[in-house]
Amino acid sequence: MKTYIIDINADVGEGMGNESRLIPLLSSCNIACGGHTGDEFSMISAIKLAKTNHVRIGAHPSFPDPDNFGRKLISISDKELFTSLKNQIHTLLECCDQQKVVMHHVKPHGALYNLAAKDQATAEIVVAVVKQFHASLKLYVPYGSIVAEVAKADNIPVVYEAFTDRNYNTDLSLVSREHPNALIEDADKMFSHVYEMIVDQSVTCIGGVKRPIKASTFCIHGDHHKALDLALELRQRLHSIGIEIQ
Repeated sequence: MKTYIIDINADVGEGMGNESRLIPLLSSCNIACGGHTGDEFSMISAIKLAKTNHVRIGAHPSFPDPDNFGRKLISISDKELFTSLKNQIHTLLECCDQQKVVMHHVKPHGALYNLAAKDQATAEIVVAVVKQFHASLKLYVPYGSIVAEVAKADNIPVVYEAFTDRNYNTDLSLVSREHPNALIEDADKMFSHVYEMIVDQSVTCIGGVKRPIKASTFCIHGDHHKALDLALELRQRLHSIGIEIQ
Protein backbone atom coordinates (compact mmCIF):
# COMPACT_ATOMS: atom_id res chain seq x y z
CA MET A 1 0.00 0.00 0.00
CA LYS A 2 1.31 3.44 -0.89
CA THR A 3 2.37 5.65 2.01
CA TYR A 4 1.11 9.23 1.93
CA ILE A 5 2.86 11.97 3.91
CA ILE A 6 1.33 15.44 3.99
CA ASP A 7 1.72 18.76 5.75
CA ILE A 8 -1.17 20.64 7.36
CA ASN A 9 -0.75 24.40 7.69
CA ALA A 10 -2.77 27.33 8.95
CA ASP A 11 -2.47 31.10 8.97
CA VAL A 12 -1.81 32.30 12.51
CA GLY A 13 -1.05 35.49 14.40
CA GLU A 14 -4.15 37.06 12.88
CA GLY A 15 -5.90 38.03 16.11
CA MET A 16 -8.05 34.94 16.55
CA GLY A 17 -6.42 34.04 19.86
CA ASN A 18 -6.64 30.30 19.18
CA GLU A 19 -2.96 29.68 18.42
CA SER A 20 -2.23 27.75 21.63
CA ARG A 21 -4.82 25.16 20.60
CA LEU A 22 -4.44 25.31 16.82
CA ILE A 23 -0.65 25.23 16.36
CA PRO A 24 -0.24 21.82 18.09
CA LEU A 25 -2.54 20.36 15.41
CA LEU A 26 -0.34 21.61 12.55
CA SER A 27 2.95 20.64 10.96
CA SER A 28 3.59 24.12 9.53
CA CYS A 29 2.18 27.59 10.11
CA ASN A 30 2.11 30.93 8.30
CA ILE A 31 2.61 33.89 10.61
CA ALA A 32 1.09 37.27 9.75
CA CYS A 33 3.93 39.77 9.63
CA GLY A 34 2.38 43.22 9.58
CA GLY A 35 0.86 43.68 6.15
CA HIS A 36 -2.74 42.80 6.94
CA THR A 37 -2.21 42.31 10.68
CA GLY A 38 0.43 41.24 13.14
CA ASP A 39 3.09 42.94 15.26
CA GLU A 40 6.29 41.88 17.01
CA PHE A 41 4.36 40.58 20.03
CA SER A 42 2.01 38.38 17.97
CA MET A 43 4.86 37.14 15.79
CA ILE A 44 7.08 36.13 18.69
CA SER A 45 4.16 34.53 20.50
CA ALA A 46 3.34 32.39 17.44
CA ILE A 47 7.01 31.54 16.88
CA LYS A 48 7.39 30.34 20.48
CA LEU A 49 4.33 28.09 20.16
CA ALA A 50 5.57 26.71 16.84
CA LYS A 51 9.01 26.05 18.28
CA THR A 52 7.58 24.23 21.31
CA ASN A 53 5.37 22.07 19.10
CA HIS A 54 8.00 21.41 16.39
CA VAL A 55 5.90 23.17 13.75
CA ARG A 56 7.63 24.67 10.70
CA ILE A 57 7.44 28.46 10.49
CA GLY A 58 6.57 30.55 7.46
CA ALA A 59 6.01 34.23 6.73
CA HIS A 60 2.52 35.30 5.67
CA PRO A 61 2.98 38.66 3.93
CA SER A 62 0.21 40.55 2.19
CA PHE A 63 -0.72 43.76 0.51
CA PRO A 64 -0.09 46.48 3.13
CA ASP A 65 -3.79 46.94 3.81
CA PRO A 66 -4.91 46.26 7.39
CA ASP A 67 -8.21 48.08 6.80
CA ASN A 68 -9.34 45.30 4.44
CA PHE A 69 -7.31 42.54 6.13
CA GLY A 70 -5.37 42.08 2.91
CA ARG A 71 -8.37 40.61 1.16
CA LYS A 72 -8.88 43.28 -1.51
CA LEU A 73 -6.77 44.45 -4.42
CA ILE A 74 -5.22 47.85 -3.78
CA SER A 75 -3.49 50.40 -5.96
CA ILE A 76 0.23 50.11 -5.25
CA SER A 77 3.34 50.45 -7.39
CA ASP A 78 5.59 47.47 -8.07
CA LYS A 79 8.38 49.13 -6.10
CA GLU A 80 6.14 49.82 -3.11
CA LEU A 81 4.85 46.25 -3.11
CA PHE A 82 8.35 44.80 -3.36
CA THR A 83 9.58 46.95 -0.47
CA SER A 84 6.57 46.18 1.71
CA LEU A 85 6.81 42.42 1.19
CA LYS A 86 10.56 42.44 1.79
CA ASN A 87 10.12 44.39 5.02
CA GLN A 88 7.33 42.12 6.24
CA ILE A 89 9.35 38.95 5.70
CA HIS A 90 12.47 40.55 7.16
CA THR A 91 10.57 41.50 10.31
CA LEU A 92 9.47 37.91 10.88
CA LEU A 93 12.96 36.64 10.05
CA GLU A 94 14.42 38.89 12.74
CA CYS A 95 11.91 37.50 15.23
CA CYS A 96 12.88 33.96 14.20
CA ASP A 97 16.54 34.79 14.66
CA GLN A 98 15.79 36.19 18.09
CA GLN A 99 14.07 32.91 19.05
CA LYS A 100 16.81 30.83 17.39
CA VAL A 101 14.54 29.10 14.89
CA VAL A 102 14.78 28.80 11.12
CA MET A 103 12.16 30.22 8.77
CA HIS A 104 10.98 27.45 6.44
CA HIS A 105 8.71 29.11 3.88
CA VAL A 106 6.73 32.07 2.60
CA LYS A 107 3.02 31.97 1.83
CA PRO A 108 1.37 35.14 0.49
CA HIS A 109 -1.95 36.12 2.04
CA GLY A 110 -5.40 36.81 0.66
CA ALA A 111 -5.68 39.01 -2.41
CA LEU A 112 -1.94 38.87 -2.98
CA TYR A 113 -1.97 35.05 -3.02
CA ASN A 114 -4.85 34.99 -5.48
CA LEU A 115 -3.40 37.67 -7.77
CA ALA A 116 0.08 36.12 -7.90
CA ALA A 117 -1.55 32.86 -8.98
CA LYS A 118 -2.78 34.43 -12.22
CA ASP A 119 -0.84 37.66 -12.82
CA GLN A 120 2.70 37.47 -14.21
CA ALA A 121 3.90 40.82 -12.87
CA THR A 122 2.70 40.14 -9.33
CA ALA A 123 4.15 36.64 -9.43
CA GLU A 124 7.52 38.05 -10.47
CA ILE A 125 7.49 40.51 -7.56
CA VAL A 126 6.70 37.79 -5.03
CA VAL A 127 9.47 35.56 -6.39
CA ALA A 128 11.96 38.44 -6.52
CA VAL A 129 11.27 39.17 -2.85
CA VAL A 130 11.74 35.55 -1.80
CA LYS A 131 15.08 35.52 -3.64
CA GLN A 132 16.30 38.22 -1.25
CA PHE A 133 16.41 35.68 1.55
CA HIS A 134 18.20 32.38 2.13
CA ALA A 135 18.23 29.90 -0.74
CA SER A 136 16.36 27.11 1.05
CA LEU A 137 13.30 29.27 1.74
CA LYS A 138 10.30 27.57 0.12
CA LEU A 139 7.25 29.20 -1.45
CA TYR A 140 3.76 27.80 -0.82
CA VAL A 141 1.80 28.14 -4.08
CA PRO A 142 -1.33 26.80 -5.79
CA TYR A 143 -0.91 23.98 -8.33
CA GLY A 144 -0.98 25.17 -11.93
CA SER A 145 -0.45 28.81 -10.94
CA ILE A 146 1.68 31.41 -12.67
CA VAL A 147 3.61 32.08 -9.47
CA ALA A 148 4.55 28.38 -9.29
CA GLU A 149 6.00 28.48 -12.79
CA VAL A 150 7.87 31.75 -12.19
CA ALA A 151 9.34 30.38 -8.96
CA LYS A 152 10.47 27.11 -10.52
CA ALA A 153 12.07 28.95 -13.44
CA ASP A 154 14.01 31.02 -10.87
CA ASN A 155 15.06 27.94 -8.86
CA ILE A 156 12.88 28.82 -5.88
CA PRO A 157 11.66 25.58 -4.26
CA VAL A 158 7.86 25.40 -4.37
CA VAL A 159 5.40 23.46 -2.24
CA TYR A 160 2.00 22.96 -3.83
CA GLU A 161 -0.82 23.96 -1.51
CA ALA A 162 -4.51 23.09 -1.47
CA PHE A 163 -7.29 24.13 0.89
CA THR A 164 -9.12 21.80 3.23
CA ASP A 165 -12.01 24.12 3.94
CA ARG A 166 -12.61 25.89 0.63
CA ASN A 167 -14.40 24.82 -2.53
CA TYR A 168 -12.80 25.28 -5.96
CA ASN A 169 -13.90 26.71 -9.28
CA THR A 170 -13.07 24.70 -12.41
CA ASP A 171 -10.01 26.89 -13.08
CA LEU A 172 -8.72 25.82 -9.62
CA SER A 173 -9.29 29.27 -8.16
CA LEU A 174 -11.06 29.38 -4.81
CA VAL A 175 -14.78 30.04 -4.78
CA SER A 176 -15.30 33.61 -3.57
CA ARG A 177 -16.10 33.98 0.11
CA GLU A 178 -19.18 35.93 -1.03
CA HIS A 179 -20.57 32.71 -2.52
CA PRO A 180 -22.72 30.58 -0.15
CA ASN A 181 -20.75 27.43 -1.06
CA ALA A 182 -17.30 28.95 -0.57
CA LEU A 183 -16.58 27.26 2.76
CA ILE A 184 -16.56 23.60 3.74
CA GLU A 185 -17.87 23.42 7.30
CA ASP A 186 -18.79 19.74 7.58
CA ALA A 187 -16.18 17.23 8.82
CA ASP A 188 -17.35 14.45 6.47
CA LYS A 189 -17.22 16.71 3.43
CA MET A 190 -13.82 18.05 4.43
CA PHE A 191 -12.37 14.58 4.81
CA SER A 192 -13.72 13.47 1.41
CA HIS A 193 -12.42 16.67 -0.18
CA VAL A 194 -8.92 16.24 1.23
CA TYR A 195 -8.79 12.47 0.67
CA GLU A 196 -9.62 12.95 -3.00
CA MET A 197 -6.87 15.52 -3.42
CA ILE A 198 -4.28 13.35 -1.66
CA VAL A 199 -5.06 9.93 -3.10
CA ASP A 200 -6.69 10.69 -6.47
CA GLN A 201 -4.82 13.96 -7.11
CA SER A 202 -8.08 15.50 -8.22
CA VAL A 203 -10.69 17.85 -6.79
CA THR A 204 -14.44 17.98 -7.35
CA CYS A 205 -15.19 21.59 -8.20
CA ILE A 206 -18.42 23.58 -7.94
CA GLY A 207 -20.85 22.01 -10.41
CA GLY A 208 -19.39 18.54 -9.94
CA VAL A 209 -16.54 18.82 -12.46
CA LYS A 210 -13.35 17.00 -11.47
CA ARG A 211 -10.00 18.64 -12.13
CA PRO A 212 -6.47 17.33 -11.57
CA ILE A 213 -4.62 18.91 -8.65
CA LYS A 214 -1.41 18.24 -6.76
CA ALA A 215 -0.61 19.31 -3.23
CA SER A 216 1.61 18.26 -0.38
CA THR A 217 0.53 20.95 2.09
CA PHE A 218 -3.10 21.52 3.02
CA CYS A 219 -4.33 24.74 4.61
CA ILE A 220 -7.06 25.00 7.18
CA HIS A 221 -8.01 28.61 7.81
CA GLY A 222 -7.32 29.62 11.39
CA ASP A 223 -10.08 32.25 11.28
CA HIS A 224 -12.71 29.63 10.42
CA HIS A 225 -15.14 29.44 13.36
CA LYS A 226 -14.86 25.64 13.38
CA ALA A 227 -11.12 25.54 12.69
CA LEU A 228 -10.10 23.72 15.87
CA ASP A 229 -12.76 21.02 15.68
CA LEU A 230 -12.27 20.46 11.95
CA ALA A 231 -8.47 20.33 12.22
CA LEU A 232 -8.61 17.77 15.02
CA GLU A 233 -11.21 15.65 13.23
CA LEU A 234 -9.25 15.74 9.97
CA ARG A 235 -6.00 14.72 11.67
CA GLN A 236 -7.68 11.80 13.40
CA ARG A 237 -9.36 10.54 10.24
CA LEU A 238 -6.24 10.80 8.12
CA HIS A 239 -4.19 9.04 10.79
CA SER A 240 -6.76 6.25 11.01
CA ILE A 241 -6.21 5.34 7.35
CA GLY A 242 -2.43 5.62 7.50
CA ILE A 243 -1.91 9.08 6.01
CA GLU A 244 0.96 10.67 7.95
CA ILE A 245 1.14 14.33 8.90
CA GLN A 246 4.64 15.64 9.38
